[in-house]
Amino acid sequence: MPLPENGAAWPPPQWAPYYAGMRLDDAWYSGDRKRLAHVYGHGHRAERRRGLRGLWSRRSPTQHGRRDHRLHIPLPGDIAATSAALLFADMPRITVTNTAAQERLDEQLDAGRVHQTLMGAAEQAAALGGIYLRVAWDRELAERPLLSAMQPDQAVPEFRHGMLSAVTFWRELSGSIEGGTVWRHLEQHEPGLIRHALYQGTRDNIGRAVPLTEHPDIASIAPTVDKDGATATLIRGLTAAYVPNMTPHRLHRGSPVGRSDYAAPIYDMFDSLDETWTSWMRDLRLARSRLIVPDGYLRNNGPGAGADFDEERELWQTLKIPPNEQGAASITVNQFAIRVEEHKATAEAITRQAAQAAGYSPQSFGLETDGAPVTATEVDSKDARSDVTRKAKTGHWRHGLGDILHAYMQVDVVHFGSKATPERPRVEFRGATESAQQQATTLELLARAGAVSTKTKVKLLNPEWDDADVKAEVVAILRETGAGAPDPGDPGGTYPLAA
Repeated sequence: MPLPENGAAWPPPQWAPYYAGMRLDDAWYSGDRKRLAHVYGHGHRAERRRGLRGLWSRRSPTQHGRRDHRLHIPLPGDIAATSAALLFADMPRITVTNTAAQERLDEQLDAGRVHQTLMGAAEQAAALGGIYLRVAWDRELAERPLLSAMQPDQAVPEFRHGMLSAVTFWRELSGSIEGGTVWRHLEQHEPGLIRHALYQGTRDNIGRAVPLTEHPDIASIAPTVDKDGATATLIRGLTAAYVPNMTPHRLHRGSPVGRSDYAAPIYDMFDSLDETWTSWMRDLRLARSRLIVPDGYLRNNGPGAGADFDEERELWQTLKIPPNEQGAASITVNQFAIRVEEHKATAEAITRQAAQAAGYSPQSFGLETDGAPVTATEVDSKDARSDVTRKAKTGHWRHGLGDILHAYMQVDVVHFGSKATPERPRVEFRGATESAQQQATTLELLARAGAVSTKTKVKLLNPEWDDADVKAEVVAILRETGAGAPDPGDPGGTYPLAA
C-alpha cells in the first residue's frame, strides 16, 4: 500500500461517498445544532437534497436577526450509547491457554483501561459504521502496549478477500489554516511495518511530502524511524484491526465496510422528532400569559423613550376609569392552549419506530407499553430485538478484538520483554444481564425439573467465580440444607466435595 503521491486529491476520491455518509452520521451523533444546520444547509449537495424539506435544511432564523428556536433531541447519541452498553457493560471474558500469559494479559488490560477504550469504541462504531483498533508503544508514556480506537472517517483501508490487509490513518495537525495550508500526518500500517509521513497541502489536496521534523507535533517520531519514515514492528500481522458495526452496507453492496445504526435509514425520523420537540416548545413559548392593556395604562418613559406596562409591579395607584367604560378599558388576560398529549404521543411514536428500525427494543429506551404489570417472560420477549442485535454485533467484535489482542501480546513480548507465549485469545461476550428475580426463576425451574446440580446452579449465579470458590459454596449450601449429609448407617460417610 504506497503512500499518496505529491499533489494527489485528498481524501482519496474513491472514499468520498463513505466519508460523506460518515459526515452525516457524525452530525447526528454529535447532537450539535450548528453542525446539523451546516451539513443540511451548507454541506454536500447530496446531503442538502436528502434534507431539503427537513427542519435542519431550513435557512437559519439568525440570518434575519431572529433567535434560532430549533431544538434537538439526542436520540442518535442514545442509540449509540445503548449499543455500547449492550456490548460492553461487562468486560468480555478474554482467555488464553497458558496460565502465565493469562495473568500477564489480565494485568495489562486492567492497567491499560481497555474496558473503557472498548466502551467508547463501540459507541462510535454504532454511530459511524465501524471502528479501527490500533496497538502502539511509547516507553516514555507507559511500560506496556497501548490500545486505542481510531476514527473510520480518518482512515483509508485496503481490504483483500474482505479482510483488512493495510490501513492508513491520517489527521490534520495544528497550524492548519481554513482554506489555506493544511498539515497532515499519515500513519500507515502494513504487516510487520509502520510508516509515518508528513504532508503540507490544502483542504482538498495532499500537497507535498516534507520531513517529519518540520512540524513540532510529530517531530519526536523522527528519531524512531528510518530514512523512509518506517519502523519494523517485529511481529506477524497488522498492528491494526477493523471492527464493522453491522454488515452488509446497504448503499455499497459487497463492501466490507460496516453500516451505521442510523443507516436504516432513520435520518428523517430524527428530523421529525426534532420538529415535534421544537413545535412543542413553541406551544409553550406562545402560550405564556399575555396582558392586553389600553394605551392609557402605559407608563410614559419620556420623550423618545416610548412607553411600557410593568406586568411585574405589585402596587398600583387607583386608575381613574369611569364605571361605564370598564368593559372597554379593562385589562385582558390572553393564554393559548398547549397541545401536550398530541406532541407527547407523536414524539413517543417516532422514538419507538426509530428504535425498532435501528434494531433495538423500545423498552431499551425507557418506552413502556400501557403501564400494565408484566412477567419476566414478557420482559424477555420485549427485549428480544435488542438481544438479537447485540448477538449479531458480538460476532464482529469477537473476531476483531481477538486479532488486535494477539498483536497486543506479540508487541508486549517483542518490545517490553514479556515472557508469556503470545497466542490469539478467545473472546466470549457475556449474555444480557438478568435481574435477580429472573435468575431465581430460571434456577428454580431447572431445579424443579431435576436438570441441574448444585454446582451448576452456583456457577450460573456466579460466572466470575473460579472452581475453588464454587466448590466451597457448594459445600456450604449442602451443609446448611442437609442435602449432602452422610448416611447415619455409614460411619465413614462424608459430605460430598468436602475438602
